[in-house]
Amino acid sequence: MEAFLVFLELGGGREDVLVPFRRSVVEGQSPARLLVENNSFVLAAERTQRRDPFNGFKNYNGGWNISNRHYWASVGLTAAPFFLIAAGQGKFHGSTSTTLDFVVGQANITVANLRNFSDNLADAKKIGVGQIVLPSPVLDKIDGLTTKLNTSMNDLASHTSDNSKKIQDALDSLRLFLIIVAAAMLLLAFLGFLFSVLGMRFLVYFLVLVGWILIAGTFILCGVFLLLHNVVTDTCVAMDEWVLHPQEHTALDDILPCVDGATTNESLYQSKEVTYQVVNVVDQVIMNISNVNYPSGAGPVYYNQSGPLMPILCNPYKSDFSNRACITGEVRLEDASQVWQGYVCNVSNASGSEICTTVGRITPSMYAKMTGAVNVSYGIYHYGPFLAQLADCSFVRQTFRSISQNNCPGLGRNSKHIYVGLMMVSAAVMLSLIFWVIYARERRHRKYNKQFIVRSVHTPLQEKALLSSPRS
Repeated sequence: MEAFLVFLELGGGREDVLVPFRRSVVEGQSPARLLVENNSFVLAAERTQRRDPFNGFKNYNGGWNISNRHYWASVGLTAAPFFLIAAGQGKFHGSTSTTLDFVVGQANITVANLRNFSDNLADAKKIGVGQIVLPSPVLDKIDGLTTKLNTSMNDLASHTSDNSKKIQDALDSLRLFLIIVAAAMLLLAFLGFLFSVLGMRFLVYFLVLVGWILIAGTFILCGVFLLLHNVVTDTCVAMDEWVLHPQEHTALDDILPCVDGATTNESLYQSKEVTYQVVNVVDQVIMNISNVNYPSGAGPVYYNQSGPLMPILCNPYKSDFSNRACITGEVRLEDASQVWQGYVCNVSNASGSEICTTVGRITPSMYAKMTGAVNVSYGIYHYGPFLAQLADCSFVRQTFRSISQNNCPGLGRNSKHIYVGLMMVSAAVMLSLIFWVIYARERRHRKYNKQFIVRSVHTPLQEKALLSSPRS
């Protein structure tokens, strides 16, 4: 038999057509043999030929097989640009947020230290043991310095916080736009593939129009991230150069400004002066009152003090406010409260005043005032190195050096990943648009060719049937 009968649907009707039979290559094969060969049949062989990253980026030839890790690796590689964008975007946003938080944190630490220093200065104004208090000029200087410190603190906190918020808001908006564009690209790729396979030519052409608009937007976004990458790189280089010239006023002051130099120098000087004067007040009390055995009629300076002499407080500064080393017989600021506790006597209140009833050089109330003065003095002295760092702007230099070493490499690398991924996605979608149009046109041509072939076969058969029919 050289032909077989097929059923074709043409123009909505069904017709029987006799088509020449061509022997199949499997003719004469048994069903068992066909089953064996079907078990090794490669599905979608041409469609799944992709680079396999698990096999040295060689072509994957295993066909469609969801249980094969090489199949998933080759498929996953086709989505690499989107993975690159997602990973780069997440890391870039995390790096920028961490960097901004670090800058704001450094500014907050500086403000907190300045506020504590200002509070200690305010407490120093209240220091007084008996009739001995700080000199009036020192009190006036404390008032003026406190006002300047409050102004510097507010400027630093507001300036850093406002700029950080502006940068963070811009990055959040850019991140949202990037996510929307990436999701739209994925949806476009899926729908375009689906419509082209189903032969929905009108929808394919509509998606092509939308796709070109998205591609234009993606290229613009790619340019924005390239711009951002260059800005990040420039900023890191600028930080490295500023570290070498920290006293210069530059545009980096918008990120983390130095505290006013005059205010910090005055604060440093005032911290030494107040510390010196507070220690001097305490030592005057010890030398002129506590360590002197006054007679009972001496007035307020007599409270029946007796026993071993009390050590004086070590003053860390000389009269010119240069550093001074402690000598034998002096107690250090950090040890004073514990050492002096052994010189406190028990008291009784007689005529509204404390009188020692046991051996001792100071009463409990005097001990409380003296240790309070020591704590304030130690607090002010403790902030000396911090104020010195503010004076030469080394805290900003350390902040920028840390950002340059720890944050800049990741910021530059991740921003590059984003714009490279966007460029790859744009190119891939652009090629997809072209292939969708080509595929839709090819599918249409194949349909017309099939109809033409069927009509060509059908016409000779009808003529032959007419010729062979008996004439009336």
